[in-house]
Amino acid sequence: MLALVNAQRATAGCGPVAADDRLAAVARAHSADMRDRRYFAHTNPDGLDPFARARAAGITYARAENIAYGQPDAAAVMAAWMASPGHRANILNCELRTLGVGVAQGAGGPWWTQLFGG
Repeated sequence: MLALVNAQRATAGCGPVAADDRLAAVARAHSADMRDRRYFAHTNPDGLDPFARARAAGITYARAENIAYGQPDAAAVMAAWMASPGHRANILNCELRTLGVGVAQGAGGPWWTQLFGG
């Protein structure tokens, strides 16, 4: 996923994002939560948005989130995100510097989360 994101960013003239394990942990937890509690949204059933979830994990630099479900692999989900103006804008935001990715497998999934940091 990181290589696919950075290839798109290079084409747009942006620098690469670096993998961030802390953002990835939050992203993985959100993907698993969407699967386990059967919802699909940036804000979880407890009312926590991506930035609140990141702050709860001690992260103050989370800036954007992309979510998806059902695409079978990284190439398919990236194609879907790049075809969506809002998701594309997050991926191609040159001010974002880090990325954590979470994937949760399960029936109806997988659930994908990208959490970008500044």
